[in-house]
Amino acid sequence: MTSSEPAITGRVPFSGRDTPAESLINACVHCGLCLSSCPTYRETGLEQYSPRGRIYLMKSVAEGRIGLDSAVFQEQMDACLNCRACEAVCPSGVQYGQILEASRAQIETARLSEQLPAHSLPARLVRGAVFDGMFRRMELFRIFSRLMWLYQRSGVQWLARRLGILRLFGLEATEQLLPPISDMFVVAEGQIHRASGSRRQTVGLLTGCIMATSFADVHAATIRVLQKNGCDVILVPDQGCCGALHAHGGDLEGARDLARRNIAAFAGLGLDAIITNAAGCGSTLKEYHHLLHDDPTWAQPAERFSAMVYDISEFLVQIGLNTAELHHLPLTVTYQEPCHLAHAQRISAQPRRLLQAIPGLELREMHESSLCCGSAGIYNVTQPAMAARLGNRKLDNAAATGAQVVVTANPGCHLQLAGGLQARGSGMHVRHVVELLDEAYQA
Repeated sequence: MTSSEPAITGRVPFSGRDTPAESLINACVHCGLCLSSCPTYRETGLEQYSPRGRIYLMKSVAEGRIGLDSAVFQEQMDACLNCRACEAVCPSGVQYGQILEASRAQIETARLSEQLPAHSLPARLVRGAVFDGMFRRMELFRIFSRLMWLYQRSGVQWLARRLGILRLFGLEATEQLLPPISDMFVVAEGQIHRASGSRRQTVGLLTGCIMATSFADVHAATIRVLQKNGCDVILVPDQGCCGALHAHGGDLEGARDLARRNIAAFAGLGLDAIITNAAGCGSTLKEYHHLLHDDPTWAQPAERFSAMVYDISEFLVQIGLNTAELHHLPLTVTYQEPCHLAHAQRISAQPRRLLQAIPGLELREMHESSLCCGSAGIYNVTQPAMAARLGNRKLDNAAATGAQVVVTANPGCHLQLAGGLQARGSGMHVRHVVELLDEAYQA
């Protein structure tokens, strides 16, 4: 049976705009080369927890043998990290991320149309606040972030932890992942930060949401490093969230709305590049052309936009890093590869080259550096048990290097690693690649 034939009565079929492409599903030849790269399969050894097993479930829905109402299908679409390590090793070139996100969108659409039971009331409230509220309107996100800043700085956080209030409501593990909110936020209002010395490039920086409030220091370091490398840096107004959480969470229409906003914001400015310092954001920005491929108005602008997007490490290596002004930085570090940098964007060597360019810095490779740490957007909230297993595996590998610092390039990874290190009482710290470059330039 094909997807164009009627599904068996009582089984909810794929339908509508975001149907997973049968050509991509059928491209999988079930060879099993993806198994060893899949974190959930590595942890469980179960076929259904592998990319091959999940594609078989998608194929079963497409052919009407099961429906979206299948408990196993829904469980496995949620259990996947969408780390895309399978894509990097697939000999058939299966675009797994596309069919996974489309499958999740099918489930969410079926819930909205009441073909499937709705999320619980708390889950609906959280999804509404996150997907329809804060991440669509940056002013609301900044208000929420400022409230979290007040919670952290006023002593309320200390009191809530001390009295066990968070444990009482089952929020202790989730609250541990809350990042320290920066004192000053980065608000893009058209500011131009001029290059140090002669200008080589004019770039726009994606300020985003979490990076602009919880990792404002990383943005500041990124701007200074770009200036040191001859770039005028523009904080383009009217930009917003990249849409990664929407795309990964099954809200592809929400992701498209955010994509259109960012494309419009960065259009016509004469930029040489659009820079991001968050791996998950960069992966989504580079795939705007896929999100909007069937939109006659936005397809070509999306192609142009995606072609201009560079991760900060990719960009600095491409234009040639200014090594003349780097000072001695006596540190031992190990590098944990964000999945959406290593697998989705295939950027692996460039961050290492930047670290190795810093005088005095020793890079010690960890075992399984590209295996997911368990963060994966909000995976560590929705699937805390598996996330914790993967996080501990990553931290064991990091600790075995004896390094002082774990280096990464994505906010979710940073939070997952820092939370785990704090729970262990470890003296290791987590830093972004660009922070170490900035420190070497300023030393």
